[in-house]
Amino acid sequence: MGKKKRLPQSLSTGRPPTTRQRPLSISRRETRALINAHHTLQKKRQQALARNDDAAVLAIDAEIAALGGIEEYQRASLQGQRSDRGGDSSRLLLKWLEPARARLTEATSSSRPFRMLEVGALSTTNACSSSGLFQMELIDLNSQEPSILQQDFMERPLPESDEERFDIISLSLVLNYVPDAALRGQMLLRTLEFLREPPLELREDEQKLFPSLFLVLPRSCVANSRYCSLARLTELMSLLGYVQIESKFTN
Repeated sequence: MGKKKRLPQSLSTGRPPTTRQRPLSISRRETRALINAHHTLQKKRQQALARNDDAAVLAIDAEIAALGGIEEYQRASLQGQRSDRGGDSSRLLLKWLEPARARLTEATSSSRPFRMLEVGALSTTNACSSSGLFQMELIDLNSQEPSILQQDFMERPLPESDEERFDIISLSLVLNYVPDAALRGQMLLRTLEFLREPPLELREDEQKLFPSLFLVLPRSCVANSRYCSLARLTELMSLLGYVQIESKFTN
């Protein structure tokens, strides 16, 4: 008889431990190494959670804490987002939205500006937040700035009207930190509750861009995983009603 699987009750259950570190600058190589190490350990942690292997989880948590915990990971991610490091993934999103830039600009002064929800936000100064094209809402489980609401997306109240919904949701390096496959599916399914239909006046090439989910994952999640592949992820997203219109792989 198998053991009943214990599902985490919130996303914070799947987050590694936090350890405060002083904000020193680190090199590009150290930044990438630290981020990759966290991704690898987080993957092992999720596997240990799936096995209900509490001893392995504790051992992995100790390794993560030795690397500085989630704060050190966030600091490395912020370093990677700097303009001289080329790591801000929201710049790629803006590039993909270029066909609608004029419409986005025009809407900023209208009664219906385009709205974006950034889940797992690290900074208020990334490309999308700085563009002035969107009415931004930023949330994270471990907020690093006063303008970022400390909130679990899975516990965020459901919108009651289109004014509370969004045209774009960004999940950049967020889904890979959700500790259970069922919860990851629930998170993707829940995004649909927060998206709204595009304005009727959009051109055809603009309509295909909205509403959108901007999903960023470590390459290993789809290229080096026994449990998921790019084809499988695309299939799952299609079942939710999503259509892939852009993609990019990086090392």
